[in-house]
Amino acid sequence: MSTATATEHASGDGRARPKWLLHHFDTPAQQFGTARLGMWLFLAQEVLFFGALFVIYSVFRASYPEMFKAASQQLDKIMGTTNTVVLIFSSLTAALAVNAAQKGKRHATSLYLLVTIACACVFLAIKFFEYQHKFDAGLLPGPAFKPIDEHLVKGLDLKSNSGSFFALYFMMTGLHALHVVVGIVVFIWILIRNLRGNFSKEYFTAVDITALYWHFVDLVWIFLFPLFYLI
Repeated sequence: MSTATATEHASGDGRARPKWLLHHFDTPAQQFGTARLGMWLFLAQEVLFFGALFVIYSVFRASYPEMFKAASQQLDKIMGTTNTVVLIFSSLTAALAVNAAQKGKRHATSLYLLVTIACACVFLAIKFFEYQHKFDAGLLPGPAFKPIDEHLVKGLDLKSNSGSFFALYFMMTGLHALHVVVGIVVFIWILIRNLRGNFSKEYFTAVDITALYWHFVDLVWIFLFPLFYLI
């Protein structure tokens, strides 16, 4: 029997309660629903946060369409596409981890969590090489924008104000990358807890809400990718 279900303590009325059921909740369903609601509220404010950045992007894009079109050609579409596939696949493995946890399959849960973490690390590695190219090419925000011809895609006329595009690029993709780092840290914590036997068919809340957060991170990239790389 797993740790999650083996250890119990008495409630105020003498009934046995699982150790993972916090004292201020009456039932496991109530605790799970509250945790999910808390994550949805957190994600709602994240939507507002990224939404403001998307509004700023839209204003600049509408004001300087030709500059945005030329500057976006300096982004590596192959790397961007690869990262998109990697994140979508990681969302699948995160969902499979939740499914395995719901069925009490500890080994499968650990495996899917490991694959999700690995995909997230691959995403960051690709993003690192993308950023490195931008630094080498002088494609940096604002006054630091000093393009170096030998590192640029040939035949494209970069506007003098293209630094605004790369300011938005670094700001929005950088904040997204920070969310990926947070996701990796939390998934590692969830993996450690799973290896300890903290989850079971009765208790898998932490796995579920972490996967929910990860789906949001994936969704944000689904918007960032076409806005910067394709449109």
